[in-house]
Amino acid sequence: MLCTHFHENIEGMNCLFCRIVSGEIPATKIFEDDVSIAFADIHPQAPTHFLVIPQKHIDSLAQATAADKDLLGHLTLVATDLANKSLPRGFRIVINTGEEGGQTVEHLHLHVLGGRAMHWPPG
Repeated sequence: MLCTHFHENIEGMNCLFCRIVSGEIPATKIFEDDVSIAFADIHPQAPTHFLVIPQKHIDSLAQATAADKDLLGHLTLVATDLANKSLPRGFRIVINTGEEGGQTVEHLHLHVLGGRAMHWPPG
């Protein structure tokens, strides 16, 4: 199902990722199916950094429900499959949730990072 919900954020702009899903804003897509899209992060934090988002609008992981269980599994498997193909030495998958969790776009998304050693704690 395509994202037809245009979430209004505090500034009154439409949800950035919904606009990518609709094709209104271009993105460097690396994968797309009827449930998800993966595309390069425009502010990469590692040599490889891409996002996996649902085409369905969900504000954040905190708003996901039991009805989203299959979707969440699908997103994780897409992220893992894409990472396994391009990052054989390892990778990190991150879901920032809420303001204090570092989430800057109110549309659920998985960050996939790799191509360098990931340190702990992440900061």
